[in-house]
Amino acid sequence: MKIKFLSVLFLAFVLLAFGLPKSIQKKVDKAIKDTYQVDTFLFESKLISEDIASTLPSKFGTDNFFEIKSDSTLLGYAYVAKAPSKTDQFDYLVLLDSDLIVKKAKVLVYREDYGGEIGSKRWLKQFIGKTQNDQLKYGDNIVAISGATISVRSMTEAMNNLLASLKILNQKAAL
Repeated sequence: MKIKFLSVLFLAFVLLAFGLPKSIQKKVDKAIKDTYQVDTFLFESKLISEDIASTLPSKFGTDNFFEIKSDSTLLGYAYVAKAPSKTDQFDYLVLLDSDLIVKKAKVLVYREDYGGEIGSKRWLKQFIGKTQNDQLKYGDNIVAISGATISVRSMTEAMNNLLASLKILNQKAAL
């Protein structure tokens, strides 16, 4: 009986320990509502087996990759992660449709004095429509921003890693 109680307590702790911080979750929820044009939705962690996750260029865990559903219909996926800037990191969100095509990219929290222009809708819209078969190149098909070189390169690399990871997940039928 004691072991069963401890198991239930541990499971409850694990389930409550994961997820996004409240301030980030609010921004993610707003982006989902605006992008998918829904008022209510389910936002659930999409578990990727450790065997597959360990081979991916991007980090996939219980706290950064989510399925978005409305009335049990899969609308798409949300990927939340951090990327390095000059002296800190910034949080970003990528929303994908059910075919793994980028619907939206958003910088959620930028912690530097300079380079915040990467959070502009105008700059981020260049990622919309990108698929697992695209290769992004700074200064080629990704526009440079003066004063934000490190952040732009970092976001470009993060997006490339995500797209490559999605390709692997799709090939292994993990999505």
